[in-house]
Amino acid sequence: TQRIDGPKNAQTCLILAHGSGLGMDAPFMSNISQALITQVDTPGGFSVIRFNFPYMDKIQETGRKRPPNSAQVLIQSWQDEILKARARGAETLFIGGKSMGGRIASMIADEALVGGQIKGLVCLGYPFHPPGKPDTLRTEHLKTLKTPTLICQGERDIFGNKKEVAAYKLSDAIHFHWLEDGDHGFTPRKKADITESENITRATNAVSYFIRRQL
Repeated sequence: TQRIDGPKNAQTCLILAHGSGLGMDAPFMSNISQALITQVDTPGGFSVIRFNFPYMDKIQETGRKRPPNSAQVLIQSWQDEILKARARGAETLFIGGKSMGGRIASMIADEALVGGQIKGLVCLGYPFHPPGKPDTLRTEHLKTLKTPTLICQGERDIFGNKKEVAAYKLSDAIHFHWLEDGDHGFTPRKKADITESENITRATNAVSYFIRRQL
């Protein structure tokens, strides 16, 4: 299942995949998408395409919890979405997503870049390690990543906070935008000097600037 915000025949598109627990219509995904289509102005139009991985469609059909598909199926789903967008006439594609969705996008990014299919990668809360397991890193492929990449990350994200990430060896193609006091969904604590909606706005401003810069 997919949803398109913005013109369906837009020449520039950002495809976003969801995280492991919530689908494409989760409030976080909707808020980001709606904000981006008002902020990004590109020749030929801009749209955001959201899609569900197969297991999430099944969860929504049956109402029963189930784990994510295998990495192979998730990767194939991503490749299918890129082909669909190209077939619809999108000339310039960016890929990415929330947490797991962004991680899987990062695993196919370089191949898609070399094939001339995409221009860049946008990760919204990258899961650098499982919560409470800072030594179980998911960064091996990020050391050699060639795709221009923006990672928007909450400063206190339990999947990789600002202090932890500073110690990682990562490719120079990766740029960070840190969300003040944000958690994995960019939400700050009540005592912080910033609100969740302000952090979402700052994240979408960063994404919009990143996309325009790649063009």
